[in-house]
Amino acid sequence: MEKKHKLYLRLNIMSLTFIVISFISVTLAWFAYSGISSVSTEIGVKAWYIELDKDGKPVSNDIVISLSDIYPGMNIVDELVNIKNLGDSDAQLKYSIVSARILGNEADNYVIDGTATTSEYVEDVLSHNYPFHININLSKNYILAKGEESSFEVSVSWPLDSGINSLDSLWGTEAYKFEQSELSKKNNDANYQVKPSIQIVISVTAEQYLESDTTSDPNYDLGDVILYDVVNNKVCTEISATCLTTYVLDVNNTLGDDTVTLLPNVKNTYLNSSFTDYNATMSSITSGWTVPTRSLAVEDLMKITSKDVIKSTLIRNNISDLIIGKLNYSNRMSTEIAKAVSSNGYYNFSNEKFDYLSSANCYWTSSEYNSSNGFAIKKIDEINSKIYGEAKTASCNVIPVILAPKANLK
Repeated sequence: MEKKHKLYLRLNIMSLTFIVISFISVTLAWFAYSGISSVSTEIGVKAWYIELDKDGKPVSNDIVISLSDIYPGMNIVDELVNIKNLGDSDAQLKYSIVSARILGNEADNYVIDGTATTSEYVEDVLSHNYPFHININLSKNYILAKGEESSFEVSVSWPLDSGINSLDSLWGTEAYKFEQSELSKKNNDANYQVKPSIQIVISVTAEQYLESDTTSDPNYDLGDVILYDVVNNKVCTEISATCLTTYVLDVNNTLGDDTVTLLPNVKNTYLNSSFTDYNATMSSITSGWTVPTRSLAVEDLMKITSKDVIKSTLIRNNISDLIIGKLNYSNRMSTEIAKAVSSNGYYNFSNEKFDYLSSANCYWTSSEYNSSNGFAIKKIDEINSKIYGEAKTASCNVIPVILAPKANLK
């Protein structure tokens, strides 16, 4: 079916509401929300203020995403909830999907049971397995006491053209049929509560920060700046030929990690080479360095840029742009990279959000794009950069990744 002949059925008026049900204990903790629009449980959620008492008992919040208006080509709907810690105790944060219902089919009704149907599985399904995409991101897994912040973000999108016409048409029709069925039930029974097309319940939990190997290390957040001497293998205080400005590449460095992954400033001048000579150039750059190093992989960049659930997208010719989405479940990373390669696509990301990855000069990863190209990175303009396939014969910078021992970072 030609694109110009496609007919999509728009459903009612777009709405994305976060319905928040607070579990408040007078003795353990309290919640307060800004933007309260009524005295009911429906709240315009923009901020969640938590305060843990000395016992550090966990507090939780259910966020219900209800969508009644979904259609191909809809504008991306995004909600950002700022989470602030006003208490005296540091807190750990986590979220999990409790349930998800897509239209009315039993096969698309997910209830987390902790075994076969896990929160991670359902989140992956919602992000990738439908022509519409629901993506979630928690900026940090902790918030320190006295005003420290994290943010919880959800985006909902339905690209106009997924590249599979039959799938676009099928789900557009199914969404319309579901809405008509719900309206019919309401007409037959005035007391019937019309169901939204999609409803997802997400539990966000805050609990006292306890040190363990899996706890996020607050000393090394993604993008943090660290000056590191690559010859003396230790932190330094003044930039020089060996004291380099570096940025933390770990998406979630934990207390159990012995090293911190660092990327030298990509805006500096480096040796350049073809993709074929990548390893030899790496060896030349790191000659004399005593700090452990490794090559930069495209997976490093995808883990980072996919955290932006609005502007990090897969760009392909004649197909709508697609938000990358979460890539940490099963083999999703390799599947999505293969999708880009098969369509000669590239990944777009925001310079503002990931400035430490953005460079006017192209630089290589060690990852092959296809037989003729290697994955490289380069600024497109002042707003965007791309992760793309560059001809292996081209000349791009080579930038080592530093594996700094935590013992040397004190």
